[in-house]
Amino acid sequence: MAARRRQGYKDTPEDQKKLLNYEKTLIETLHIEEHETTDIRGDKCNIGILFFLYVLQGIPLGLIAAIPMLLQNRGASYKQQAEFSFACWPFSMKLLWAPIVDALYIKKFGRRKSWLVPTQYLIGGFMLFLSWHVERWLGGNGADPNVPLLTLVFFILNFLAATQDIAVDGWALTMLKRCNVGYASTCNSVGQTAGYFLGYVAFIALESKEFCNTYLRTIPKDEGMVTLPEFLWFWGICFLVATTLVAILKKENDVKDEHTEARYTDVHELNIQESYKILWDMVRMRPVIILAAILLTVKVTFAASDAVTSLKLIDAGVPKDKLALLVIPIVPLQIILPLVVSRYTNGPRPMDVYLKAIPYRIIFSTVAAVITYLTPYMITKEHVPIYYYVLLVANYGVYQIFLYCMFVAVMAFFAKISDPAVGGTYMTFLNTLSNLGGNWPNTVILWLVDVLTWKECVTVDTKLRERNHCLTKQQKQECSKAGGECRILFDGYYIECILCCIYGIIWLFIARKWITYLQNLPTREWAVVKTSKKLNRKKFS
Repeated sequence: MAARRRQGYKDTPEDQKKLLNYEKTLIETLHIEEHETTDIRGDKCNIGILFFLYVLQGIPLGLIAAIPMLLQNRGASYKQQAEFSFACWPFSMKLLWAPIVDALYIKKFGRRKSWLVPTQYLIGGFMLFLSWHVERWLGGNGADPNVPLLTLVFFILNFLAATQDIAVDGWALTMLKRCNVGYASTCNSVGQTAGYFLGYVAFIALESKEFCNTYLRTIPKDEGMVTLPEFLWFWGICFLVATTLVAILKKENDVKDEHTEARYTDVHELNIQESYKILWDMVRMRPVIILAAILLTVKVTFAASDAVTSLKLIDAGVPKDKLALLVIPIVPLQIILPLVVSRYTNGPRPMDVYLKAIPYRIIFSTVAAVITYLTPYMITKEHVPIYYYVLLVANYGVYQIFLYCMFVAVMAFFAKISDPAVGGTYMTFLNTLSNLGGNWPNTVILWLVDVLTWKECVTVDTKLRERNHCLTKQQKQECSKAGGECRILFDGYYIECILCCIYGIIWLFIARKWITYLQNLPTREWAVVKTSKKLNRKKFS
């Protein structure tokens, strides 16, 4: 109260009474929720709807992950891969327009349906549009891929999927009874993973003629069972049909109980202006500035391994469908790992696990680079031995363990420091920083591969050798037509791996003390003090 008076606000007896009543209601509500057991009776259909919406959300994400593999097989350069990687950015930037999605809606139609329905119609329309043109833009019939146009269209598609995610996440809070809200996160993780699997692994496998001829056909053919235009057409129709059914048959806010009412009746909902004001207050806080510097720089250490390794393996002759299928044995591990790791991050010092995982992740990133270097000596165009796949899966699986250790630890730290007054906005802001910290290094590292790679055209024509460095698809074709061969003198990927490893060691040495410093700060140092006071004044005035 004294702090509010210093800000120029006067607390009347009515204000104090309202504040006490609010605190009492909140404590009672939290007490009820803490001891409330789940009861899915009446919510089974809603859980199914949420799961299906998250599956639909994962389809575009999987497709966007599959496009780089198709581009790699069609001769795209690493600069073009870097350009296309911008299509993955919207999910890391959705905080910028999330307040708008939360605040603007048509009340009669529904707060979440106002965004969900048009967004999913647009996703379906974009998929149908892509199905007519994507083969040509990918470089069909020997043409060069139109990467700028592909990047723009898939960026818009990913932007729509991110907007759909905002709407579905918000709808889950009111679609389910309060005691069942925990199922929303399960629907999110499992549904989005299933959709990603369909859009990435299933598509790559069905698009591959080698996979289809080996495992799904008795009579070999020259193409896979599904083409990208056919896949896009099918899911475009699915989006349109599913969205129509949801718009007509599913009413919003039709599941409420006394606990939901108690939770939301007295809580002040932020408008657009307040949300962006909170973001600005966060950006100016010293602990957040330090944490942002850490989150935006840590993943540079692993960028070469995360962004380039799979593409280099395709260049070395590993079939893209087999590479995609290697994810399948890791899926159970990805489901179990967060549960196991969370046992060690629930305490007061979750970032200790984060720091301990970094050296091991550096080691296995280096191992991945060594395997990539040795790949041409272990496989042939006709045969990839089983032990090689076992080696890839083993290294990738161990790498995932330490990746999830870092992920769960930093999420636990976010939950610990987030200001309860604006918890949702605070957590989303920190998640955005973490995601951006992974996206920008991947884009830069992909772009630098060609810059750091030295090639030459080995041919008897000395003039051609001097002017042709095999940097573009045209130069490679020119070298091949002259009877020459493009050879790599220094591969930029391995230079990047060495530099990233050195960077990671130096980064860990410098950042360790700052992470320890942030972890030792009292929770009050992370509070958005001024914003909280203003919001409290609005709540009880």
